Amino acid sequence: QQSGRRYNLFLKRRLRIDKRHQSKDSIFFRDGVRRIDFVLSYVDDFSKELEKKLERRREFESNLQKAGLELETEDKKESEDGKIFFVKIHAPWEVLITYAEVLNIKVPIKENDIPSTVENPLDCMLFPLRLPEKVMHPEPDYFTAPFSKDKQELYLINDESTFFSPSMRNRIVNYILTRCPYGTEEGKKKFGIKRLLNNGTYTAAYPLHDCQYWKKANDPNCDSERYTLYMEWARFLRFYKEQPLDLIRKYYGEKIGIYFAWLGFYTEMLFLAAVVGLICFLYGLFTMDENMSSKEICDPAIGGEIIMCPLCDQECDYWRLNTTCESSQYSHLFDNVATLFFAIFMGIWVTLFLEFWKRRQARLKYEWDLVDFEEEQQQLQLRPEYEAKCTQKKRNPVTQEMEPYLPLTSQAMRFCISGTTVLFWVSLIIASMIAVIVYRLAVYAAFASLMENTQTLQPISGLLTPQLATSVTASCLNFVIIMILNFFYERIAIWITDMEIPRTHMEYENRLTMKMFLFQFVNYYSSCFYVAFFKGKFVGYPGAYTYMFNRWRNEECDPAGCLIELTTQLTIVMAGKQIWGNIQEAFVPWICNWWGRRKARNNPENLYSRWEQDHDLQTFGALGLFYEYLEMVIQFGFITLFVASFPLAPLLALMNNILEIRVDSWKLTTQYRRPVAAKAHSIGVWQEILNGMAILSVVTNAFIVAFTSDMIPRLVYYYAYYENEDSPMSGYINNSLSVFQISDFPGRNKPKENPENFVICR
Repeated sequence: QQSGRRYNLFLKRRLRIDKRHQSKDSIFFRDGVRRIDFVLSYVDDFSKELEKKLERRREFESNLQKAGLELETEDKKESEDGKIFFVKIHAPWEVLITYAEVLNIKVPIKENDIPSTVENPLDCMLFPLRLPEKVMHPEPDYFTAPFSKDKQELYLINDESTFFSPSMRNRIVNYILTRCPYGTEEGKKKFGIKRLLNNGTYTAAYPLHDCQYWKKANDPNCDSERYTLYMEWARFLRFYKEQPLDLIRKYYGEKIGIYFAWLGFYTEMLFLAAVVGLICFLYGLFTMDENMSSKEICDPAIGGEIIMCPLCDQECDYWRLNTTCESSQYSHLFDNVATLFFAIFMGIWVTLFLEFWKRRQARLKYEWDLVDFEEEQQQLQLRPEYEAKCTQKKRNPVTQEMEPYLPLTSQAMRFCISGTTVLFWVSLIIASMIAVIVYRLAVYAAFASLMENTQTLQPISGLLTPQLATSVTASCLNFVIIMILNFFYERIAIWITDMEIPRTHMEYENRLTMKMFLFQFVNYYSSCFYVAFFKGKFVGYPGAYTYMFNRWRNEECDPAGCLIELTTQLTIVMAGKQIWGNIQEAFVPWICNWWGRRKARNNPENLYSRWEQDHDLQTFGALGLFYEYLEMVIQFGFITLFVASFPLAPLLALMNNILEIRVDSWKLTTQYRRPVAAKAHSIGVWQEILNGMAILSVVTNAFIVAFTSDMIPRLVYYYAYYENEDSPMSGYINNSLSVFQISDFPGRNKPKENPENFVICR
């Protein structure tokens, strides 16, 4: 009986489709002429607020029609699940030209007739990396000017329906939607689609993709740009190809276009850093057997005869230096002369990267007509939330117009709450880092006694020292804490930024960026700073060790040096973040979309409309790009701030970014609704953050070479204290260790047993 009802429903829908002679995969109204520029969706939820929501919708849609927009509603009976209403919106010519002038949109006046004289002698070699000309440059280059209704005869208006691109059209409609009123509640004027989405009046608002990503649209009037982007850009097998930046800009807008331009340029520049880093690593690998320090540590006659003082109180025994033979050899991979060269090279590389990007950015500004773009009205105009919440008004001394404003006392109070909240969360990170340090101190003795007394661990005890075992487990624990704190703080940062009520969109993004970056900086890098600059520096000496909270003895570095531990910490946090980030970005939206479409995937295409297909996709959101930039800037910190300890970091980042470009393009093209197009002439406040990190990286790498690695002590010994002219570094290990009389050990520190009756330890 149930299957019979389904069959009857299928027949009714089939008849309805046949009657209209139009595929529901179309991006036009039922008349097949008017293009769908935006879609709103809602459901009848039969809650207590049903009447209120109905009234809001009625008022909102009436005001949209008064603004000149044309609406067409699809009844819930037409939808796949029989529950969702869809309101399709079309902006007619008169509305488009009115708001094109308001938004200062630039349009073509004449095709560019200046011949391009730039010739690249390497073009023939780079041909395999090139995309077809039609994909790279989807439309001719034009001379442009801001649109004016009164001077329409000056513009190249061949066809009114295609003069404004779909991305321009959805920008204009979104501008109207964010400012359209829907009534007065509690004595306040209410407006904007964002508020209606938040209170559940509408469930979604989005522009449509122009076709399905895996095949071209049947409609000859459709450019099928989404299909082109998927085939030429979003597939991983195209990883070696250049990016079609002009097509990305045309389909998604300048803001997304400039992000992919920056990410692509950053990845290109990483190639050089990765090659030099790999060469430095290989130098360490090939000279490992020639390292005099490792030879002396591994030599039974030298390292085997040096008795070291216990690494923890009472539970740990005396130990011979040659037990750290393998770890000292591996530390040479990263702690050698090439490390110093690479640290200097990366200081130069980061400066060149930032300067060359400014040049590339200036070129894009010219090519994309953004030279006189001043963060545009879309960014500089008052946020609807600011206008709604600021009921008081004062006269603008420049424009002489009355504008809403936030009183100084209210601003001060909000900033105090915001600052206190950020300070609390930063303190929470520091507290969690101290907890991890306590974990290191508490478990070290356990690892030391376990490895000494367990026979099954003997084969790997040379490689996996107690210090390294503690460092690896602490790094993993630290990574888990980082991800948990990130999850909560992201929501807190958005809440406190909303509470501050920033005046413009640009101000909102900048404030949120600084809050998030400050937190992420402390969260991701605090443990690396601890290992690089604090661990092993405040240990004390036998008989007068320093203790944390008078209970746990401060930990020492690995006998091979702290640099190998910093490398371990950096590798785990950096690689873990990149793997987890790609899983989140690729698999989570794919699983969500698969789950959402599981009922519809068996339906015929003409019963599963274009607006329903896009409705079932994930929302990219206003902060979608923000998280992409944040992820890349944190990675930039890993490969610049601590690169002296891990020359392979740029290579890891390069491999990740090659994947990142394709993952980001794939999810944007296939898994997300089409974002509303937005303009941007630069990467914004991220440029200043990158500049700050570049300056800091020079300082941190100099400090790592000076204080964390053994580079300076070795050079001092080489030039000032050598004893053998034929082998200047021989005797360095013995020279670097001081002597302690075991009889001077206080009871608190002295090991319980001394079976071999050692007299001194080092």
